[in-house]
Amino acid sequence: MGLLRSLAMLVLMIWFCFSLDVMAQSSTSRPARALDALLQDYAYSSFVRPKTGLTYDGRLPSNLSGIQVAGMRLRSGSLRNRGVQMYKEFHIPVGVTVQPYVERLVLVYQNLGNRSSTYYPLTNYTYLAPVLGLLAYDAFDLLATNLPELNITASADPISIRFQDIMSEAPQGSVPKCVWFDLHGLTNFSNVVSGNSCLTVQQGHFSIVVESTTPSPSPVSPIPPPPSGKGKKSKSRVWIIVGSVLGGIVLLGLLAFLIIWLQKYKHRKKMQQMEKAADVGEALQMTTVGDTKAPTALVTRTQPTLETEYVP
Repeated sequence: MGLLRSLAMLVLMIWFCFSLDVMAQSSTSRPARALDALLQDYAYSSFVRPKTGLTYDGRLPSNLSGIQVAGMRLRSGSLRNRGVQMYKEFHIPVGVTVQPYVERLVLVYQNLGNRSSTYYPLTNYTYLAPVLGLLAYDAFDLLATNLPELNITASADPISIRFQDIMSEAPQGSVPKCVWFDLHGLTNFSNVVSGNSCLTVQQGHFSIVVESTTPSPSPVSPIPPPPSGKGKKSKSRVWIIVGSVLGGIVLLGLLAFLIIWLQKYKHRKKMQQMEKAADVGEALQMTTVGDTKAPTALVTRTQPTLETEYVP
């Protein structure tokens, strides 16, 4: 029974972890995150005998036209002690730390250009500048793909982003806002400084927007299937989650049925053995002979006869 209970708990844990994994994948598989992984690969591909502190522009395929990507390899200690005077539109001050610590890191620069609203749609807002991204990765293996992002934090002065390519002027009477998209999909707004600059203490994606009554276009990605199948894809994810839950319930039901059947089988087997033992022979009474106990028969089958009784 202990083994069966352990097996049941193991099956339950596997099913639970599978359900969590399916739900996590369905909630985090966003086109923007898929684009981050793809651009990291192209940024790393631009490194040919890279030198520390130099900018290397990546070459993107035609289906990503309008987007720019670059990479810069740095030492963590150099980033913290010296910063980066100018990396494209980003000014990185002294005091930026990296977690978890790595000896070398790569800062991947992104400029989404006219595809900004495609990957980062904002309802009731209009983009005045393209979305710019700054993400940090470990530089230990420059051939690696799908790397997790490192966390960079400005502990003293903030990182500044000076937008040079303003796509349109703010309408009269409107107030431009800085927008920051973190890696978890949260949107944060702040005030624009010095006309066309924004400040941040962490990595992510940044732009300048203004409130608008015109709805933003729906997100579209050139990497996943066409937008027309997006609803079907969401429905399929829901069905996967429902199926995994129902499958887990059915599996637990079958396991419970198996445990009950095994218990009944063991009980029936024990009863058969007891009946068989009862049919083999008759139980004998015990008697004491000195200090020893020995079995004794209830009835003597053959009466003893003296040899003298046969003498004529």
